[in-house]
Amino acid sequence: MAYSVAMPALGESVTEGTVTRWLKHEGETVEVDEPLVEVSTDKVDTEIPSPAAGVLERIVVPEDETVEVGAELAVIGDASGPSARPHTTPRHAAPTPTSPTEIGDGRSAQPVQRPAPPPAPAAADSRKLVTMPALGESVTEGTVTRWLKQVGDTVEVDEPLVEVSTDKVDTEIPSPVAGTVLEIVVAQDETVAVGATLAAVGDREAGPLPAPTDQSEQSVQPRQPAPPEREPVSESNEDHSGAPYVTPLVRKLAIEHGIDLSTVQGTGVGGRIRKQDVLAAVNAPEPEPEPEPEPEPEPAPAPSMAQPQPPSTTAMPGTMPSAVVPELRGRTEKMSRMRSVIAKRMVESLQVSAQLTTVVEADITRLARLRDRIKRDFEAREGVKLSLLPFFAQATVEALKQHPKVNASIDTDKGEITYHNAEHLGIAVDTERGLLVPVIHDADDLSIAGLARRIADLAARTRTNKITPDEMSGGTFTLSNTGSRGALFDTPIILQPQVGILGTGSVVKRPVVLSGDSDDEGDTIAIRSIIYLALSYDHRLVDGADAARFLNTVKQRLTDGAFEAGLGM
Repeated sequence: MAYSVAMPALGESVTEGTVTRWLKHEGETVEVDEPLVEVSTDKVDTEIPSPAAGVLERIVVPEDETVEVGAELAVIGDASGPSARPHTTPRHAAPTPTSPTEIGDGRSAQPVQRPAPPPAPAAADSRKLVTMPALGESVTEGTVTRWLKQVGDTVEVDEPLVEVSTDKVDTEIPSPVAGTVLEIVVAQDETVAVGATLAAVGDREAGPLPAPTDQSEQSVQPRQPAPPEREPVSESNEDHSGAPYVTPLVRKLAIEHGIDLSTVQGTGVGGRIRKQDVLAAVNAPEPEPEPEPEPEPEPAPAPSMAQPQPPSTTAMPGTMPSAVVPELRGRTEKMSRMRSVIAKRMVESLQVSAQLTTVVEADITRLARLRDRIKRDFEAREGVKLSLLPFFAQATVEALKQHPKVNASIDTDKGEITYHNAEHLGIAVDTERGLLVPVIHDADDLSIAGLARRIADLAARTRTNKITPDEMSGGTFTLSNTGSRGALFDTPIILQPQVGILGTGSVVKRPVVLSGDSDDEGDTIAIRSIIYLALSYDHRLVDGADAARFLNTVKQRLTDGAFEAGLGM
């Protein structure tokens, strides 16, 4: 019995996906739920597991091709199928007999383009040109980000040869034949059109090696220090039974952060190294062995006593830049795909809507005291730390119910306004890849404890790239805790098609004038916990008075600090 593997719906607004790498080849066996293929969308890079155990009989969609949701990617058969064939041969030869019987569109014909000269012996007779493939329907060009092989190096069939990047995907281009890299035509960081020649591979005697060698070595020379880190990676790709498999995205991430993959313990299937493993290595205190020489002069404990005071103000900002800034200073690099998507959406948001920001000051002294009083018991009971963010979230959700204009969205093309009947709250999360916004769906159904658990869970999985596409879409309003980095307030940009985003600043203690409850009582000065609440809103729908009313509703709820009932107190 044959099973069809289809492109799944990777989010509400996602209509297509790109096959970035097949983890199994035709003729290989696969288990149920074992990762079969990696796909990429504008929101997430993920793996698609096999729906059944059996043999991968046919790959319908080749690597780097973009197809719509629901399109067939591959066919899984039982063990009695054509499993005896070695994976290198069917990968090239299979499309010829199967494509006429499978589908009649132009997609099945594309695999034949690369397999045309599969036999390795052909490399001894002529040069084989490596061209920039079509990496998606709307992609017209690509950028060479790194050559994995250099002129004179030997390469095997399907061994990664060069990394390329487009606005949709970062991937590797394998060698179409076994042989020697005779010439590198396109230098690193150069952008060329789809179909352009990137390199020539063949027998060492097949082409003029001296001239191309000089040109290519000059263009690739600056990157030669990096190959030592790449060699263990390429070995892992060649040996499917030994070292764990490493994806192009993981390899690129490791290089960007200077992580040696041979020292990373993989947590994926079969010990595979995943993105979160590299990110964990980046965040781990391993780079600090260099400071070990400093501990040697322990006879002078005075510096260690002097440091505790400055760290209170510089530890947070100083820790991250110390590892990142030196690598970035004086560098020019291409924007990552995630950074490009974020940049595009932020600019589009400012161009589409009339945005402005209103700020109010709130006294949350009662709330701060309540949190300090119960945070230890809360953590022991719920298993998660209690910050002020869940209180901000609940106050925001309650205010959205009272002010539906702020919990709305605008469809400019249709000229329609939708007032949502549920509060799906987006929470801005700072990650290594950029600012991402997972969504708490039906946030109005959750208590303070429920919100605390959900926020902690979403934030952790977003930072480790374990978040699902559905959890990254469908928000009706966004909450951004800018105070977590010490900012008093800012003017956050709205996520389209929403019409509002609330920024909560840092809580600071200040002397405040308090008015007496009656005429007999005079004004007093007290130390209070103060926070700024900044609401950016779309003036096409929300007027200044609407924004002020919404903010004052949130402010009053936080000032009252009456959250005991929701905490079971």
